[in-house]
Amino acid sequence: MLHLPFLYIRPSPLGGRGVFTAEAIAAGTVVELAPVVVLSAEDRQAIHATGLHDYYFVWDGEGAAIALGYGSLYNHSTTPNLDFEMDYDFDQIRFTARMPIAAGQELLIDYVVGGGEEVWF
Repeated sequence: MLHLPFLYIRPSPLGGRGVFTAEAIAAGTVVELAPVVVLSAEDRQAIHATGLHDYYFVWDGEGAAIALGYGSLYNHSTTPNLDFEMDYDFDQIRFTARMPIAAGQELLIDYVVGGGEEVWF
């Protein structure tokens, strides 16, 4: 697992907790390589009845993945400052700054899966 050493968790104005940066991040910087716990399609259905419901990523079609590190704690925005990409070969998610991010800002991803589809939860 790799993540920038100056990331931290605190209460988010968006609700719950969020991931923030104590230092500026340049566009294109890999912010985190988050390993995942891969779940089957059956497990994905089962977690809907648990507290993990809001913390998983759709994985390789019908499966699910719980991102370790900060991966499952990034909040949603329709104007995110991070992109993410599934790395199925290494069972991880790569989070990359899509624009310059100032110190003190919350790091945000877009929960929409593929252009215009519903969010995963």
